[in-house]
Amino acid sequence: MEKLKIGVIGVGNIAQEHIGAYLKNPAAELYAFCDINAARLKEMSERYGVTRCYVDVNEMLRACPELDAVSICTWNSAHAPCAIAALEAGKHVLCEKPMATSAEEARRMQEAARRSGKLLMIGFVRRYGNDCRILEDLIRHDTLGDIYYAKATYLRRNGNPGGWFGDKSRSGGGPLIDLGVHVIDLTRYLMGNPKPVSVYGATFQKLFNRPHIKCAEGYRSVSAGEGDICDVEDLASALIRYENGAVLQIEASFSLNIQKDEGIIQLFGTKGGAKLDPELELYTETGGYLSDIRLAAPTALSFDGLFAREIDHFVECVLSGTPCRAPAEDGVELMRILDAVYRSAAAGHEVVLI
Repeated sequence: MEKLKIGVIGVGNIAQEHIGAYLKNPAAELYAFCDINAARLKEMSERYGVTRCYVDVNEMLRACPELDAVSICTWNSAHAPCAIAALEAGKHVLCEKPMATSAEEARRMQEAARRSGKLLMIGFVRRYGNDCRILEDLIRHDTLGDIYYAKATYLRRNGNPGGWFGDKSRSGGGPLIDLGVHVIDLTRYLMGNPKPVSVYGATFQKLFNRPHIKCAEGYRSVSAGEGDICDVEDLASALIRYENGAVLQIEASFSLNIQKDEGIIQLFGTKGGAKLDPELELYTETGGYLSDIRLAAPTALSFDGLFAREIDHFVECVLSGTPCRAPAEDGVELMRILDAVYRSAAAGHEVVLI
């Protein structure tokens, strides 16, 4: 069987995950690379043996009409133009999260996909975690009952990645659009993808990227360096109300005076509650007594193989027409939520979504 010819647009940090996953998929072939950084492009070409390399996405699309699909791993502000160009050239697209920097951009991407008849899948990679699979199974078996409230935190003490992540003109925002998008999507997905109806948000720019801190940091952008811009929020908090009455409380930070980094997801239902921290625990009733249950399933390994499962799903969707688990419409709804949080924070009051 002829392999799916894949182009990767943007070959920085997150692209390594996509590239590694494609290399493991027997139905995919790494066919072309594109990046505006010529030095990085040369390095990646030599590392992976990909000889078709371009510094301009339109040049790549013209030179490689045989490409079947692309992964878009650029900074956020390039997602929409790259995706629209690829879709209009007749390519299937897997676009990293967030889908775009605004809901309007996201809608234009969705419309381009409709016109082209090609797949536009959004990189909501947490949907492919072991924890998500187990929670989906529990929810299908009505273990939690009606889920009416959720809490999610993605907090870093000193974790601004630097580079383009702190530059609003390229990122579209800070921890909300970079980290919060993961947990907003995961909780909404597990709750059945209800429509958002109102948002109350607050953002803070107090600590910035704290360049004076001397201790080691975590994830760093390959573009991080001297003279980094930091004009994004360092903390965001929001309450999101859905059409079915359910509410999500979300907190995300790059810089926050807390003891340690934190990533906790909690779902509260009429029959039980669930907490991921990172192991999955259930809180319910047994024989008239309150009970806590820790599953024997290895949810702590939830991040292992995430991208491989995501890429495998994308390839399967393209080749076999399998229904996509992360379609463009889900990305548009997430961008509507993110837009509303930022608008609410700026206005100081609730934003109602129509």
